[in-house]
Formats: sequence, structure tokens, C-alpha cells
Amino acid sequence: MTLPAAVVTGAGRRLGFELSKALLARDYQVFALYRTATDELEKLREAGATLIQVDLSDNHSLSQAIDRIRRTSHLKVLINNASEFEPNPDDRYDLAQLSERLFRTNTIAPMLLIEGLADTLAKAGRGHGWLPVIINITDIFAEKPNPQYAAYCATKAALANLTLSYAQSLAPEVRVNAIMPGPIRFLPRHTDAEKATVMSETLLAREGGFESVVKQALALIDNDFMTGAMIPVDGGRRLA
Repeated sequence: MTLPAAVVTGAGRRLGFELSKALLARDYQVFALYRTATDELEKLREAGATLIQVDLSDNHSLSQAIDRIRRTSHLKVLINNASEFEPNPDDRYDLAQLSERLFRTNTIAPMLLIEGLADTLAKAGRGHGWLPVIINITDIFAEKPNPQYAAYCATKAALANLTLSYAQSLAPEVRVNAIMPGPIRFLPRHTDAEKATVMSETLLAREGGFESVVKQALALIDNDFMTGAMIPVDGGRRLA
């Protein structure tokens, strides 16, 4: 029996690594896209993942990765997880450079992956009794922006809008949904004061952990009557 295939971007660490592990545990052939080598990637390789190094900000590098993935005939899942998260710099010139880089990684790369793999996804689902799914990892900041991260928030808002556009244009053969994480797992650079502020703004007053997003992604894969959904996984922070 041919195993279903899945693509996960940003698979080398944090959420992308956990999503890849969960799909491997479900016997998916996982194409793990990454930019920088990590110890976690070796674990994915040992578990059977196909590692593809790609610079999502470079069109040629991304095109090569897409061409390689298109060779599979059983692509069921595309998860656009890779993301850059940076605050706005003070200098306007630096802000322009940052905005361009973030848009290329956080918005344009997912769009090109969707465009490049939509036919492969649609063909794989025909006659198999299931509908392929694209899952974009956006952010609650897409709807409730943080002014200190204006460029980042704009990229996620754009990806959220693309989710709705492609849900319409790819229906009925391919489903497109988004997960909007909140405080899932703090970065090492976050200070205790920053963590306390975020927790005070989160109704459940704790981190969700990567597993909270993994569970939701698996639920979207399983529920083939879901498309155009924008699902917050944020412990209620968007309501605070």
C-alpha cells in the first residue's frame, strides 16, 4: 500500500519538528523542508523523513524543492509552518529590509508552495475517498496585531487572507485552513517579565505547548468537511 505524503516547512525545530514527528507516527512519507541543519533533523531522518534543504526566501531554491516534491503521486498534506518572527527595528531602512525578508518567507513562499503543489494535491485525492488539505500556520496577531511587530503581523494577516482565497479557488478538490497560534512555547530570548505579561493576557494563564497545535493540525487532516477555517489555538489570549 502506498503511504500518504506530507510536506512540512520549518521542520528542523520547534513546532515544525513536532508536526513532522506526529505525521511520521501516522505512517506518512514526510518531506521535511528546512534551512539550517539541526539535531532534530537527524531524528526525523532516522524515523524515515525525506529532508530537503531550501531557502524559502530564494525563488530558485524553492522551485527546486517544489519540483522534487511534485514527483510523488500521493501528496495529502501541505503544512506551511516556517516563519520568521522579528520586532520592528528603529531605522526605516532596516524596517524596509526586514519587511521584505519577512514577506518572502512568511507569505510569498507559502503562496508559491500552494501554487506549485495544488495540482499534485488534487490529483492525489481523486478516487481515494479523502480530500487533501493545506494548513497555514498564521498567528492571532493576524487579527489583533502587536505594533512592535508590525511587519511580522502584516505577513501573517496576508497569509490568513491567502488561506481564504485558496479555500475558494481550490475547492472542491483541496481544502485550505489556517491555525492561529497564541502563546504556544516561549523563545529563549523572552525575559521573565515578558512571559509574565503574556500569561496575564491569556485566559488559561499558561503556555499551550506544541502539542496543542499538533492536535489541531491532525484534527483538520481528519475532518474533511473543514475548509476556509481560521482556528485560534491561543488559550483565549485574543479575547483579553
